[in-house]
Amino acid sequence: MSVRKDYFKTICKVSTLFGTTLDSDKLLDLIVQSAIDTMEGTAACVFLIDEEKGVSVPVAQRGLSRNYLHPTQKQPKEEVAKFLKDGYLAILDATTDERAENHELKRAEGIASILTVPIMVKRKMLGTLALYTASPRDFSRNEIEFLTALAEQGALAIEHTRLVAKIREDTKLFHNLATSISATLDIKTIFRSLSEDMARAVGVKAASVRLIDKTKKTLELVASYGLSEKYLAKGPVYAEKSITEALKGKSVTVKSASTDKGVQYKEEKKEEGIESILCVPIKVKDEVIGVLRLYSEVPWEFTEDEIMLVSALACMGGLAIQNASMYLMLENDLKNMKEDLWVHKSWF
Repeated sequence: MSVRKDYFKTICKVSTLFGTTLDSDKLLDLIVQSAIDTMEGTAACVFLIDEEKGVSVPVAQRGLSRNYLHPTQKQPKEEVAKFLKDGYLAILDATTDERAENHELKRAEGIASILTVPIMVKRKMLGTLALYTASPRDFSRNEIEFLTALAEQGALAIEHTRLVAKIREDTKLFHNLATSISATLDIKTIFRSLSEDMARAVGVKAASVRLIDKTKKTLELVASYGLSEKYLAKGPVYAEKSITEALKGKSVTVKSASTDKGVQYKEEKKEEGIESILCVPIKVKDEVIGVLRLYSEVPWEFTEDEIMLVSALACMGGLAIQNASMYLMLENDLKNMKEDLWVHKSWF
């Protein structure tokens, strides 16, 4: 009964901190310390997956030496396979079990048993929470469930931090674009900045902006980021042959640019390293006047949030074009008015 009460108190303590701070580092530190204190372990560590490098990196730990931490980085694919099967990994003897690595290092570190559970967000594994003990232990169901609950708290902290950072980043994007629109009427400058900002924000290879030339029935390049000169010079992009659904006002995602029927220049895209494309319309009022495209060099599932963000920024791009057009019209009207006034004066 006392053990269960300790579990409850620990979860309440972590939840209370979660509700009063935006500092995920503090939360993760509390989680690893709570795992050690409540489960009577000798060490604990949160590892997060670095997808680019293909390893798991320790981000919060207690009780482990520097010498031990570096060699324990593992390949995420191997970890995912282990955890998706049972939801945890319990190792009684970490110095001999084939599922554990660096047996000698674990023996030198004084590690006997290890319990590891995944840190999951929206069915995606972000990393793991591991508890280490100095003496061999068969972990009970209650212990596994408790460590899993702590890992869930860690996942919430990580996701919360990510969302706050995303909101700040998106706000900065809108601010930068609004500043550009108010500072200049040069459409190419505005869209060049937008292309780079969008590609960096979403984390894709490149971006481009094309506007419709009704006379030629083509999509003329206005700005781009991350695309080679060779690719840009591949030839005319015809409106009726290039992801036409976007020109009807719909956002379109292309998972495989080298096989999709609605994509022009498949070989050129393959050579450029373009795998997936997001194409959203640029509108002025209800009329589609062009498209904003993002290009990924790996298969990419564009999320609903990403599509909404790109679509919103494309609308602001349309507003920039509308503002520039209205300014030119007013400038022309003012010139005509001055000419008419001169004519009237010449009568006297």
